[in-house]
Amino acid sequence: FRYPSTENRSLKAWNTADEHILNLLSEMDIYSRPFAIYNDRFGYLTCCLNHYNPLIVLTYKSQEKSIVMNLNSNHLDLDENLFIDPLSPLPHFIDIGLIKIPKSFDLFRLFLYQLTQSLSGDGMVICSFMTRHFSPQLLTIADEFFEDVHQSKAWKKSRLLILKKKRVLKELVTLNTILYKESELHQHFGVFSANKIDFATQFLIENLRINPNDNRILDLASGNGIIAYAIRKENKDRELHLLDDSFLAVESSKLNLENNNTFFHYNDCLGDIEDEFFDLVVSNPPSHFDYETNIEVSIQLFHDVLRCLNTNGRFLIVASKHHNYFTHLSKIFKRTIAINKNAKFEILECSK
Repeated sequence: FRYPSTENRSLKAWNTADEHILNLLSEMDIYSRPFAIYNDRFGYLTCCLNHYNPLIVLTYKSQEKSIVMNLNSNHLDLDENLFIDPLSPLPHFIDIGLIKIPKSFDLFRLFLYQLTQSLSGDGMVICSFMTRHFSPQLLTIADEFFEDVHQSKAWKKSRLLILKKKRVLKELVTLNTILYKESELHQHFGVFSANKIDFATQFLIENLRINPNDNRILDLASGNGIIAYAIRKENKDRELHLLDDSFLAVESSKLNLENNNTFFHYNDCLGDIEDEFFDLVVSNPPSHFDYETNIEVSIQLFHDVLRCLNTNGRFLIVASKHHNYFTHLSKIFKRTIAINKNAKFEILECSK
């Protein structure tokens, strides 16, 4: 099953890139060989290989929930001690790494860096991708970490990269630096908008208006925390909350904001937040799910915001015009108005 669920029946919980990995493994003797799985978004590989007790590297809270749900629904053993985040050292050496290559090249680089720190000398990494997503940069990145990089033939529109003979590397700095006015912000590889503040977020920051009674504020889908950072610079006494589905995003925001009266939430929804908790919610919401364009997640978040916003609270959102969020938000909130727009984006304000 996919979590979050989708009404788009063409979207599945796995594709032939997953099956391609399993086909290759079926030709190998992997019994008792320790291995780790990366970017298994819905747990297909985890479930199929569960009896080998692989390490599972988790990048998203929704990924963790999806894997747990699918293990339980298939009555498979669940050992959360095998769940690892992408910034911590793997707990032991491994012989095989399995990667569903993500859309973010930086995230692919981070995965390979973590893997090579714990990969045995004769270990290998098997990376899968759909052929339509191939880029020569994948080979360039793989070559940074391995001497032997082999690309398989296509099978059902998917390919594998087989990586062997890991290189001896110096320590890699896996942070990007972003300039904001007179300040430098940092974010881990794999967080949205790696080298600059994206245009939508800039537009929202330029139009932020914090009212005197906006005491408790949520930055929803907070990324590296730039919106909350901009609010904090001008409003030292407000209680700020940041929430994101991405582990790397939440850890990045912790680098940029002090803990004082600031709270960080690693979650894909507002399920742990009580009703009518916030005075103001601001967001540049997600519209992409790796290679998928999908606003269903955002729409569910809008319903969460309605519940968590107090009676006189506001929801301020920036979005691309072509998503037509105005129509969706008008069905959820009593009042939705456009307070500014440019050629590409619009800023909407909603209230109960």
